[in-house]
Amino acid sequence: MGEEVEALQHHSELLHAFSRHLGAERGRSAHTRRAYLGDVRHLLAFAAEQGIGEIGELRIGDLRSWLGAQADAGAARATIARRAASARTFLRWAEHTGRIATDPSLRLVAPRRQAHLPEVLRQGEASALLDLAATRADDDDPVHVRDRAMLELLYASGIRVGELAALDIDDVDRGQDVVRVMGKGAKERIVPFGAPARRAIEAWLAVRPRLVRDHSGPALFLGRRGRRVDTRQVRSAVHELLSHLPDAPDLGPHGLRHSAATHLLEGGADLRMVQEILGHASLATTQIYTHVSVDRLRRSYEQAHPRA
Repeated sequence: MGEEVEALQHHSELLHAFSRHLGAERGRSAHTRRAYLGDVRHLLAFAAEQGIGEIGELRIGDLRSWLGAQADAGAARATIARRAASARTFLRWAEHTGRIATDPSLRLVAPRRQAHLPEVLRQGEASALLDLAATRADDDDPVHVRDRAMLELLYASGIRVGELAALDIDDVDRGQDVVRVMGKGAKERIVPFGAPARRAIEAWLAVRPRLVRDHSGPALFLGRRGRRVDTRQVRSAVHELLSHLPDAPDLGPHGLRHSAATHLLEGGADLRMVQEILGHASLATTQIYTHVSVDRLRRSYEQAHPRA
């Protein structure tokens, strides 16, 4: 019993050190760190069941058995792929920090994720959503004015919901119509937005003082109690407004990001420009939106062409 407690304590310290590495050195968000740590705990639990007490004893066969057991249990291909990636990151770190002699995951191959085209709003649906947000904001409730500004900015800029929530007032340049965003990996980028978003932000800033409290600080968007808005509040606002559009898909803030990227490409924007706006490290990530555009083109063609 004492040995088991000692092993658990050892793994706890190991995971804590790995979490610090993900945050301090790789700039991963708290959400991403939780996902990595959950996957690594799953691996360590599997190893313990196989009688493997130290990570240095792991071999490529053990890792393949771990992934195979998940596949047999019906785990989704995306889940298995993510856990394999987490294990590779963890074991590579363990080797670089001298915790293990060699990394057993070098030849670990996980199943490829199935490419799912993101669901997006049609341009008319996006316009209807923003018109609805503007109409509701006419009731002079500062939260409704805020919601309109958040949705306009999400759709205009394609920024992530976490990036939106983290914005400070000084991050928005209304003279240049650009917003300074701190993205993944602590990479800063400048993203343009249009006149409708600027007007919505100005309307929000005019009523923002009604929600300001001593603890509000420089946060651009505030909740009713004066604290910085959190991602759950943003998601709730998007879902609630979309629920009034019966034919529109039920998307979250990320759906507005997908929609913005798709509509930019449909409007003729250059793929690399869209990559820069979205803050994608790889052009391959952005290219999925070309698939969405082609899919829409195909549907329109089949509906309209007499010999389709």
